[in-house]
Amino acid sequence: MPTTFVTGISNIQDSYSAGQAAAKMAVAKGGGEKVDLILLFAGVNHHLNQVKEGVLSVTNKALLIGCTSAGEFNEDEVITDGVVCALISSDTHKFFTGMGTHVTYNEAQAIHDATKDFPAYVEGYPYRSAMIFLDGLIGKGEEVVLTSHSILGADVKFAGAAAADNLKFKETLVFCGDRILPNAVAMCLLASKHPVVITVKHGHKPLSPALTVTKAKDNILYEIAGEPAFEVWKRYVRDDLKKDGYDIDQISDPEEISKLLVKYEAGFMTGVDYKVRFPSSCNKDGSINFSCSIFEGTALKIMSSTEEDQIQSARIAAERAALAANGKKIAGAVIFDCACRETILKEKFSLAVNEMRKVFKGIPLIGFETYGEIAMEIGQLSGFHNTTTVIMLILD
Repeated sequence: MPTTFVTGISNIQDSYSAGQAAAKMAVAKGGGEKVDLILLFAGVNHHLNQVKEGVLSVTNKALLIGCTSAGEFNEDEVITDGVVCALISSDTHKFFTGMGTHVTYNEAQAIHDATKDFPAYVEGYPYRSAMIFLDGLIGKGEEVVLTSHSILGADVKFAGAAAADNLKFKETLVFCGDRILPNAVAMCLLASKHPVVITVKHGHKPLSPALTVTKAKDNILYEIAGEPAFEVWKRYVRDDLKKDGYDIDQISDPEEISKLLVKYEAGFMTGVDYKVRFPSSCNKDGSINFSCSIFEGTALKIMSSTEEDQIQSARIAAERAALAANGKKIAGAVIFDCACRETILKEKFSLAVNEMRKVFKGIPLIGFETYGEIAMEIGQLSGFHNTTTVIMLILD
């Protein structure tokens, strides 16, 4: 049986009805008879258990995994605070899911718990990859990816995302089966006859010179070059923000500052490109919170991006993925896209999605807005990203 990958989307306000409608839409496209895996992403204003029950009322009791989001899309539509799902059935891929909890206390134990039932090898399915979904507010993105790599082995490639909550920065949740939890990680191992394709691309450019991190702990950046981090940040973004009508020195509301910060990421040099990090919020002492650990002694550049850069980077990620498929049939695409892109593009965000749709014309896709993206190929030693588009292609 060829792989069936069908999607559905709904912006109905009633949570059960939204889940049910999204699943019915997917089934109407030719899925639902034998579902092996359900991917589910939903806005935080929904009652998530009801969303899940609505989806399962239409499908068989398949494996289910996903998380909360800051926006949802598929090949048909782009919405916010809605529900999107993909129903996947396949004879060329085997799926295994698990969840670990209390990630902030012991990420190694959480990953062990999530992966304890994953097989080291599946006869006839030699290629292994994994999707990871983690709480987007715990600041453990890179640690979770590297620990997963250590536990599952060097022959596994990774894709996934940090859950989001529409830039509220209050609570993000991950789903696995009947469990919907914060401070958790949900994982899906794919054992495949053909390797999946994973590509990544950001759309940021340096705004500042290289700056040294002089004080940091875990995911909090306290000082840059001996000064409070936020004061240095303001110095380099002040003029750029004035072009958009904002006076950073007159804004004190933490939520408003958070929305402005997402346009100006931290870029850490990695080879010929930058690893972009997402500053989610600032504190009263002038420190800045990130979605992953920041290390003292490293050099960063404050980055910025134009609308065209963001649209173009989404298209390039899709083009790279299509090229990497090397002519094989693409059953479907899973797209992990940073909430920062939507913040920069605002009402033009759908243009970035449309660019990816053009590349994947006729191919089902499911995507959502995240607080961090995961992409790590075999042989790489770092895999957590921000303000990027990560695309995972399921090949048939």
